[in-house]
Amino acid sequence: MNTTNLDLENCSLKLNFLSHGTLETTDTEKSRRFYEDFLGLEVIRTSPISLLCRLGGNNTMAIVEVKTKEEMPMLNHNGLDVLTKADVDRAHQIALAQKDKWGIKKITRPLEQHGTYCFFICDPDDNWWEILTNPKNGYSWMFEKGEQAGRGHLDKEFERPAETL
Repeated sequence: MNTTNLDLENCSLKLNFLSHGTLETTDTEKSRRFYEDFLGLEVIRTSPISLLCRLGGNNTMAIVEVKTKEEMPMLNHNGLDVLTKADVDRAHQIALAQKDKWGIKKITRPLEQHGTYCFFICDPDDNWWEILTNPKNGYSWMFEKGEQAGRGHLDKEFERPAETL
């Protein structure tokens, strides 16, 4: 739905902000070190079994310790943006070089996909992360483009912001 045509008065819920998502961990301290020292996220402890992290904005991820967990499906990944393809390649090289140090379980190769250049890593808690090219404000530019028809952003000819090419 194009937000410029959104009639907030007729929406069922009166919400203000998409504030957070939640990830699971089986080892809060190990995850904290990974998030802070490898991914570079800002992390705070919110309880003996939970953390809160963020990077570059007000949206946060809650990290909650559980006894056992399943691998997150790759489709449910979390995105971490960089500006250029060179930044993606550099991050990929670092991830490969430090895979064993951090317990990274899987790393895909960089590729052009759904209108962006990216790769994925599966962290020690089986959570998937995508490192991708995107402008400063992430996918907010997509809302300016509005609704897409046909293959939309999956089309190889899809027009992306010039600074990410």
